[in-house]
Amino acid sequence: MKLAFVIPAYNEEALIGKCLESVVAEIARAGVDAEIIVVNNASTDRTGEIARGFPTVRVVDEPKKGLVNARDAGFAASEGFDLVANIDSDTIVPVGWLDTVFSEFQRDPKLVCLSGPYVYYDMSPWSRFLVNMFYGLTYLIYILNRYILRVGSVVQGGNFVFKRAAWAQVGGYDRSIDFFGEDTDVAVRLSKVGGVKWTFGLKMKTSGRRLEKEGVFRTAGTYTLNFFWVTFRGKPVTKDYTDIRPD
Repeated sequence: MKLAFVIPAYNEEALIGKCLESVVAEIARAGVDAEIIVVNNASTDRTGEIARGFPTVRVVDEPKKGLVNARDAGFAASEGFDLVANIDSDTIVPVGWLDTVFSEFQRDPKLVCLSGPYVYYDMSPWSRFLVNMFYGLTYLIYILNRYILRVGSVVQGGNFVFKRAAWAQVGGYDRSIDFFGEDTDVAVRLSKVGGVKWTFGLKMKTSGRRLEKEGVFRTAGTYTLNFFWVTFRGKPVTKDYTDIRPD
């Protein structure tokens, strides 16, 4: 299977380099057929310039700001690839991440999406403890939604891989969703055509900037509210969000 990384990036000059270094290293280590697509999403800093400095990175410009707009532009640019790995520009891909991805999809032909939790490398031990508690609850909700209620699944935005054909089959991204709920929308719609698995075996390192700025409980509450709203109502209840990156 051929895989494309899609990485939305808005004003991420401080972190995009570390992200791309980790992706390039993981592709080389795994020896797989993969492409890296950075979506420069209306950045006003050196994000695009830094990304273009990597010989194996293809940069796509999406002038309409917004996470879903950027993911959609990257998806369009990924034509010809079987799998699309959706990560964020402040993530660091751990060693062995691609091994897990290919192993899971090869093991289960009915699997259409794979996701897992974040590991917040720059947060305090107490904050990481709280996050791990929430992830324990997340796993219980995953079991409930996927296997008991059968109303969807769980997808962690910034750490999920789906089959391109399956996502095209369900209509692709809903650009009316700005930020909150975009990952749940992926989980709900893809679960109608195949398996959507959330596993602790697919961890992704990322910055805890948003959690530290807005608070773990407040952020978790907002995400949880929109998770259930999208699962049972089809649209997120929260429309506005704070951009933590500098303009």
